[in-house]
Amino acid sequence: MSAAPLQEADTQGTPAAPAKTGLRRSMEARHLVMIGLGGVIGSGLFVSSGYTISQAGPLGAVIAYLIGAVVVYLVMACLSELAIAYPVSGAFHIYAARSIGPATGFTTAWLYWLTWAVALGSEFTAAGLLMQRWFPDVPVWIWCLVFASVLFSMNAISSRVFGESEFWFAMIKVAAVVGLIILGGAALLGFHPMASGDYPQLFENFSTSAGLFPNGFTGVLVTVLVVFFAFSGSELIGVAAGETTDPARNIPKAMRTTVLRLVIFFIGAIVVIAATIPYEKAGLDESPFVTVFSSIGVPYAADIMNFVVITALLSAGNSGLYSCARMLFSLSDEGHAPKAFAKLTKRGIPLVALIVSIFGGLASLISSIVAPTTVYLVLTSVAGFATVAVWMSIVASHYFHRRAFVRNGGDLSTLPYKAPLFPLVPILAFVACLGSMVGIGFDPTQAPALYFGGAFTVACYLFFHFRYKKRGAAAVAASEPLGAEEGDAKVPAGVGA
Repeated sequence: MSAAPLQEADTQGTPAAPAKTGLRRSMEARHLVMIGLGGVIGSGLFVSSGYTISQAGPLGAVIAYLIGAVVVYLVMACLSELAIAYPVSGAFHIYAARSIGPATGFTTAWLYWLTWAVALGSEFTAAGLLMQRWFPDVPVWIWCLVFASVLFSMNAISSRVFGESEFWFAMIKVAAVVGLIILGGAALLGFHPMASGDYPQLFENFSTSAGLFPNGFTGVLVTVLVVFFAFSGSELIGVAAGETTDPARNIPKAMRTTVLRLVIFFIGAIVVIAATIPYEKAGLDESPFVTVFSSIGVPYAADIMNFVVITALLSAGNSGLYSCARMLFSLSDEGHAPKAFAKLTKRGIPLVALIVSIFGGLASLISSIVAPTTVYLVLTSVAGFATVAVWMSIVASHYFHRRAFVRNGGDLSTLPYKAPLFPLVPILAFVACLGSMVGIGFDPTQAPALYFGGAFTVACYLFFHFRYKKRGAAAVAASEPLGAEEGDAKVPAGVGA
């Protein structure tokens, strides 16, 4: 790879220092942690958690989020080992291309790019709508352009500016979640001096008139599908691997910290919300965070949470734009997208890829207004499907990567980090993700994701076959065996299929 070469491994199996050219390694573990948290903590927790509780019941919602947290840990464990083996930006498709095949890598990259391009349009629109609470006379499209310009500028300056901005965006969201857990937990224990009227005690709301699972355990299983999507974004740590200082140390550290905090924040928040709001009143008409803070008696709760949710949306958009640009850069670097996408500024930013990505987000925004029931429905369906498909690609890549490493004489003791309990971890993660895919077909509201997503995936494979079948050398280079040289760089010893 020319712009961001793979690092040569030293005798201990640790990647050597990166080349001076290409993307800059300027992000540290704290940036990775907040990027991971920032990508996950968003509307899925601040808004959709009410829907989860209404469908699964209080206890069912907690169980669903626990299942989601376990699967996230399994995926992140696989991701960490791969991200150290291939410390390059936009690395998901690199993992798949090296470990499974170039067509799978190509498809994974475009699925993930489209996921975030669609998300960008949604985040801009939602943030613009929320701004009308304070500025009702300003059209939503103006706020969309303002937010798009701000996020583009932060991404265009340097990867460190992106990392710092995402760090502080995420801090605001984390503070809101911590505040909910502390204040809501204290209120459930009886300390709620500002609350008016009766306040539920501990877990009395968990026992509903229809039992612990008011919609049956089927409601819990269907909700798991939504929860998986709510946890999407944690994999952004892998996207940023190519711009991280000392990946062998910082990536596993960030993974462990991110998973631990996600479990505490998500499970803690869901327990407090489910214990505070009767499941019959939970839904999508109001953020459950607003409901809880208002019940406690926090002044200006609605305005505070409006600000926090806007921050959450911009944080997700910030991460999404970064991810889109790196995916295009990585595809171009592999020879599977126009060469212009791999051009870097003096600060190491793939500016052309960034411009194309921001326009992709704006195109998604326009389609949500012009053709919401046709074009936009297809885009959102593919985006929802892609999240779990990318997780499946990650764990499958790890499975084949580890097998190839051992088969080619690799010494596991030399790995800076290795996912535990191989092959159980990648197999369990793959089966769980596959189960959620199958389950989508039985939920009428989510079934289009399976149909359109499956069709898009097949189309990507077919396009790759007919577009690149005559470029056999490039395809073979993308999956060369262990230790194969690529220009002046080498694949770390023992890596490849």
